[in-house]
Amino acid sequence: MGAFTLSNLYFYPVKSLRGIALERAPVDARGIHFDRHWMVVDGSGDFITQRQYPKMALIHTALTPMGLRLSAPHMADLDVAFEPEEVIQQTVQVWGDHCLAQGAGEAASVWLSEFLGVNCGLVFLPELTQRNVDPHYANPEDQVGFADGFPFLLISEASLTDLNSRLEQALPMIRFRPNLVVSGCEPYAEDSWRRIRIGEVTFRVSKPCSRCVIPTINPETAEKSVEPLRTLNSYRREGNKVYFGQNVLHDGVGELRVGMPVEILE
Repeated sequence: MGAFTLSNLYFYPVKSLRGIALERAPVDARGIHFDRHWMVVDGSGDFITQRQYPKMALIHTALTPMGLRLSAPHMADLDVAFEPEEVIQQTVQVWGDHCLAQGAGEAASVWLSEFLGVNCGLVFLPELTQRNVDPHYANPEDQVGFADGFPFLLISEASLTDLNSRLEQALPMIRFRPNLVVSGCEPYAEDSWRRIRIGEVTFRVSKPCSRCVIPTINPETAEKSVEPLRTLNSYRREGNKVYFGQNVLHDGVGELRVGMPVEILE
């Protein structure tokens, strides 16, 4: 099989907030460095996402030399330090996982609560906390940040092109929140891959990604629609789930760069 190309790289500093396109990205034990490093939680420590609060799609994220910057319509920008002076640890929940997180400060709680209209706060995953991937799909040492379950999501450009050919209005790739976008292959070729290599990092293609309502939310307006789930349901449904993209695990660390060849190993 021929080599394809890594055409886009994305990461999402805060779970369920806006992502950032990258030209290059360091990969550590959890995936792209700082990917889903922060997370918004409710008063009981349970994660909240665009599924419940579509307005989260309107919050832009950026990394600065000092930490995280949040921006949103009609709000002053908020800077959050990488290491807040006040160390407050709490147990948080992501789906069925419970892990120890650290609060990102009162200012972040006030800012997010005001914009979203719900009592909430911001936490981050400290270095000493290890959140393991579901052992049904992973090795014991595989880790992930606050992503739903896996450190990487991969989608090919051809798969989106095929989906868009079935839609009345084409959608951008960012609606599907991938980390790795591959060009040069056939539509849904990624469904058949088992192991790939990009640069010095090898990846295990673990399981198809079942899609929730988040791709139906317009990131420019936070408005919901029936697409693309309605169309995906017509040809990408298995059982009671709709699949688009592949969840991927990585072996080793290194750097990824847009334009790197993608080698299919299995």
